[in-house]
Amino acid sequence: MADLEHPLWHALPPAQCLQSLHTDGAGLGQEEAALRLQQHGANRLPQSRARGPLWRFVLQFHNLLIYVLLGACVMTLALGAWLDSAVIFGVVLINAIIGFIQEGKAEQAMRAIQQMLSVEARVRRGGVLLSVPAEQLVPGDLVLLEAGERVSADLRLLEVRDLRIEEAALTGESLPVSKQVDAVAAQSSLGDRLSMAYSGTLVTAGSGCGLVVATAGTTELGQISHLLGSVDSLQTPLLADMARFARQLTLIILLLAVLTFVFGVWLRDYSYSEMLMAAVGLAVAAIPEGLPAVLTIILALGVQRMAQRQAIVRRLPAVESLGAVTVICSDKTGTLTRNEMTVQQVFTAEHLYQVDGVGYAPQGSIHCDDGQLCSLEGSHDLRELARAGLLANNASLTCSEQVWSISGDPTEAALLTLAGKLGLEHERELQFLPRVDAIPFSAEQRCCASLHHDHAGHGLIYMIGAPERLLELCNRQWRAGSDEPLDLHRWHTALQQGASQGLRMLGLALRSLPQVQHELNYADLQGDFVMLGLVGMLDPPRDEAIRAIAQCHAAGIRVKMITGDHVATAGTIAARLGLGEAAVLSGAELDQLDDAALDARLSDTRVFARTSPTHKLRLVERLQAAGERVAMTGDGVNDAPALKRADIGIAMGIKGTEVAKEAAQIVLADDNFASIVHAVEEGRTVYANLRKSILFILPTNGGEAITLLAAIILGMTLPITPLQILWVNMITAVTLALSLAFEPAEGGQMQRPPRDPKQPLLSAALLWRVLFISLLMAVLCLGLFSLTQSLGWSVEASRTLAVNAMVACEMGYLFSCRSLEGRARFGWRDNPLVWAMVLLLALLQLAFSQWSGLQQLFGTADLPLLAWAACGLIALAVCALVELEKLLLRQSASWRQRLRSN
Repeated sequence: MADLEHPLWHALPPAQCLQSLHTDGAGLGQEEAALRLQQHGANRLPQSRARGPLWRFVLQFHNLLIYVLLGACVMTLALGAWLDSAVIFGVVLINAIIGFIQEGKAEQAMRAIQQMLSVEARVRRGGVLLSVPAEQLVPGDLVLLEAGERVSADLRLLEVRDLRIEEAALTGESLPVSKQVDAVAAQSSLGDRLSMAYSGTLVTAGSGCGLVVATAGTTELGQISHLLGSVDSLQTPLLADMARFARQLTLIILLLAVLTFVFGVWLRDYSYSEMLMAAVGLAVAAIPEGLPAVLTIILALGVQRMAQRQAIVRRLPAVESLGAVTVICSDKTGTLTRNEMTVQQVFTAEHLYQVDGVGYAPQGSIHCDDGQLCSLEGSHDLRELARAGLLANNASLTCSEQVWSISGDPTEAALLTLAGKLGLEHERELQFLPRVDAIPFSAEQRCCASLHHDHAGHGLIYMIGAPERLLELCNRQWRAGSDEPLDLHRWHTALQQGASQGLRMLGLALRSLPQVQHELNYADLQGDFVMLGLVGMLDPPRDEAIRAIAQCHAAGIRVKMITGDHVATAGTIAARLGLGEAAVLSGAELDQLDDAALDARLSDTRVFARTSPTHKLRLVERLQAAGERVAMTGDGVNDAPALKRADIGIAMGIKGTEVAKEAAQIVLADDNFASIVHAVEEGRTVYANLRKSILFILPTNGGEAITLLAAIILGMTLPITPLQILWVNMITAVTLALSLAFEPAEGGQMQRPPRDPKQPLLSAALLWRVLFISLLMAVLCLGLFSLTQSLGWSVEASRTLAVNAMVACEMGYLFSCRSLEGRARFGWRDNPLVWAMVLLLALLQLAFSQWSGLQQLFGTADLPLLAWAACGLIALAVCALVELEKLLLRQSASWRQRLRSN
């Protein structure tokens, strides 16, 4: 049987790998393959079971406040109050239905990873080439790879022929990786294991043969799948705050209900059944039944507004979560950068050129040594280099609807763009120098070349490749149309200069042939070349990302870049993005730090390079352990565990893998970091409106509860019944409270720091306001009820006035609630729904009081005109009193500020 006790396959020579897995160049026999399939199992990742719709619906009732309401429903049913019970249950059911409809689909990250495995694989077994289902691959199989195929298992490469593999989804490396057979260092990071091909990655060029060393869950992809399955999704900040708020509120409500029951039975000699109904009424009064529905609607509106700003929300509570984050951990490629290689600098024997413009669009100016705009016609050295990059090129550049896209290698496409900026056209150049033959990029030769001839009968070889390789092949350098001896010191200095800036360096060279040649072979590439120059290219930062990061800093949000790219490249991009010149922490260095040492480095380190999925997950967890609320962005399979673990996971919608999208709560439609900042602003607005709605709803419940409690203590007839309480709670919640969901953002949202994660949903000042308004409502309600009773009104009429007085209080309070600290807002242009809902509620209350059908259901009676006028005055008085309270609080805060400053 195979020996799989060697996890570091990349560090072992091919012969030792074959020996460890008891196989040879002919591959496994069919019987041995069958035995190993039984031993190791199918090459298939485990699938997760998604929650069914019934279970998701049941979970809508999993809320402490809902449990209390259901308990009240059962009690009223046991006491024979069928109507009360039916109304309470109806409220609970409506909330559950709204939540079920709005909830996104269940997670499918594990199934998305499944789809990354190829269906068929070509293997050599017993010396015969076979095509077998990928699920039947076993350790010890020999798998053949060709361009366009997806790797089916983790392979130790035994043969390569110009093999390049796209590993971005697994490692974060933005460019295809050239593979080799030779072993690499044992401590090499995943992106540097050039002797390996990993399951789920894509062969972009060349061919090869590899030994299967891991299948199914033991592959790197499988490890990520296992890691993803073991990561618990954190509760969003909003849900955590609401859960804490619900626990506190439930405890207070139950305590009040028990005390009321005990007080009424022992001290007031009420019957058990009477006090049980009174306790239920108190619980129903104190519970904000409409809050779940309002919360859901506010979040749904936030989803729509975020979608307009390119952020697609997959899970409803995530809408607000972005507004609470303190740290954004962002991937580099495609998010902070354009994911489009661009030539930034050109080094020739005569000059250093700076190239403007970003992306693949052939537009941008070129500056010479002194920074002055250079003459393109007079820059013969630059034109000759650009011509070489244009002709020795296998990529293509196309423009559709003003969007430039490439086919082929990104580095070669960048050379096409450079030539376009100089006005060189591919077809025109080929007319003067037709291509005769070409050698594609070779990992062994580390270069590619093309053979051309001019119309005078001379042959030309253009070469593009690794600078170190070209410097070995060149003995001269190009200057003003003539050759001169190669100045190695100049070129090595240029290489160091480019590397220090994180540029990816490529060399270009030319060799003249005495006559036309019709074939090009490797022997023609062994020397006598003229060095044309070096180009330094980079995936440039997005301009909007630079601005967005500055906005994040102004909003008190720290940005950290976590990438699979090289340290130098990451440092250069970070500096350009405005993340500072601080040291970059590599994945290898991160492995050497324990949690305490890493925690000490986290506050100062903004850039992490050469990171693996485990590194990303660990960084997110350590930030959370330090009390941060973390947003994580990513697009690859390697990002999925961290996306799932983060307080808010943000996946890229265009270039992101399905795995990343399913693990995230938000997907960016435009892959742009700037859209995150827009979503943060929207999230803060959602949270502000949510607080306004809560601050509006709670005094109603508080006023009702205090009214009932005071009536029981005083031995009075209840001034408002449980059914009337439910009417007020639900009707005002879905009218007045709902209008606050449409409030526009108040000024300065992105100039304030994120709210403290430990800060309660309602501050002490806001809790005082809830108590103040509750007492005001209770006093007015009890006072009017007592006054009308003393005037000989019927109980029904007195209760009707008490209910309308409470609703009038809410109408007046609504305008003050539109700004929690500032002055009341009465304008209708910025939110016309406020006045529309006030008018609608007035009509509903008129029907509640005057319509016979509702009178029979809720026990109400007609009111005289004078009573309606009194309700109008109450609304104005409440608004005035709240504004006075806010003014006193502002002055008090101003006085305290002056005292501290003195």
